[in-house]
Amino acid sequence: MDNIDEALLKEIADIEGKINGAYNIRKNGKGIERNITPNTNIITKKEKSGIDVIVKENTKFEIVHIPVIITESGIKDIVYNDFYIGKNSNVIIIAGCGIHNDEHKDSEHNGIHRFFLEEGAKVKYIEKHYGEGKGKGKKILNPITEITLKSGSSMEMDTVQIKGVDSTIRKTSGVLYDNTNLVITEKVMTHGSQFAKTEFSLELTGKDSSTHVTSRSVATERSKQVFISHIEGNTKCFAHVECDAIIKDKACVQAIPEITANHLEANLIHEAAIGKIAGEQLIKLMSLGLSEKEAEQEIINGFLK
Repeated sequence: MDNIDEALLKEIADIEGKINGAYNIRKNGKGIERNITPNTNIITKKEKSGIDVIVKENTKFEIVHIPVIITESGIKDIVYNDFYIGKNSNVIIIAGCGIHNDEHKDSEHNGIHRFFLEEGAKVKYIEKHYGEGKGKGKKILNPITEITLKSGSSMEMDTVQIKGVDSTIRKTSGVLYDNTNLVITEKVMTHGSQFAKTEFSLELTGKDSSTHVTSRSVATERSKQVFISHIEGNTKCFAHVECDAIIKDKACVQAIPEITANHLEANLIHEAAIGKIAGEQLIKLMSLGLSEKEAEQEIINGFLK
């Protein structure tokens, strides 16, 4: 790997030097490095591009890295990754994609990730997206995440679009069975003429299943963002969806909530707030010696923390 590769890995997965634990690094459509452990196996799919990550039951506190980097212009990469998490396991999975494009052709990565959590399993899934480069070619990322939570399992999903992504359509769907919990936190920032669309579709099928979805976004200049959520409660369950956005300049943010209760004890809540940076916040920070631009950035950084 060269300096660009290493910089991308640091940006999207905090990787510097040697990686501990199981990992699979994909570059320009091909796997280039891999390591497995006694508890975590990684197998290349035979029928299509992608891997199976298999975590043994009762595995505790292992970290699995599966970053993707693209450094060639004109690449359109599609990968299918399946994660099988054994009963009562507790693991962290760090994914993410970084694109460096200095040329005129578009570079694109589409990652389709499916998670199957057995009873009592716990997963924290971290996914960061980042784009850079001086060329006119676009950096395009379209992640799809499908989640199945069996009885007593839980998953925390933390997704961040750092900067530099010209177009993204992010789709997340899930089915939650008895006594399961899914927590999703999304942070997105767009500028220029960038476009970002998020779609959440979750089915709370099991008794006492619950989810909390939080989306925080900042749209500046002429960029546009769309947030769509569909939550369906089919039994005694709880869901809380929050969509908070800051807009600047000529940007546009659209929030489209949909909640469907098919059971008397389905408790579903959706909240959305879109607006500009509050004037009193700017005044307070500027009184401390910050310029207006510095004060705005300070507010945005705090909002996206």
